[in-house]
Amino acid sequence: MYFGKVKKKFDGDRVPPNQNVTTTFPVLHAGNVPYYPQDLKDWDLRVFGEVENEALFTFDDLMKLPQKKGSNDIHCVTGWSKLDNEWEGIAAPDIANIVKVKPEAQFVILHAEEGWSTNLPLDDFMRESTLLAHSHGGHPLTPEHGYPLRAVVPHLYFWKSAKWLRAIEFSKVDKPGFWEENGYHNYGNPWKEERLSWD
Repeated sequence: MYFGKVKKKFDGDRVPPNQNVTTTFPVLHAGNVPYYPQDLKDWDLRVFGEVENEALFTFDDLMKLPQKKGSNDIHCVTGWSKLDNEWEGIAAPDIANIVKVKPEAQFVILHAEEGWSTNLPLDDFMRESTLLAHSHGGHPLTPEHGYPLRAVVPHLYFWKSAKWLRAIEFSKVDKPGFWEENGYHNYGNPWKEERLSWD
């Protein structure tokens, strides 16, 4: 598998074990790339589950919320890392505060197009570094990278950062998603190399 311009890892404080740094942004996903009309009038984001106030956000609704910029490194389970990514979007804790997550909620399930999903503990979703991003590198996301909205959970392997996000479910119970049910690790800590379920 070729990822474009790749150089060997150079900073043990930033690059997890057995990762190589790339200056490109590889495109990896299962299924099709969804393409939306420019106006996004039929697009929405549902937030539901163990919350006081279920919500349905239009893209305009999200853009009216406080916007946050963040810089981080991302690490793919296939072995590449991309450093110094600049994102803009909505802080995940801000969404949680709007819907008022119930104490019973322990997990978050991110639902994307074509029935795809991934799971993470609530504490990981609530980190200040977790974003619902609409822009990368100062530009709107491309369709291949999740336009119009994707999760960015930089401390976990990048498959946990669901592209083409359509719903966020707060749950009492864990619900492994597509890759987790197909042999990937349920948590995915790149520093521990939690790539597969038997790791």
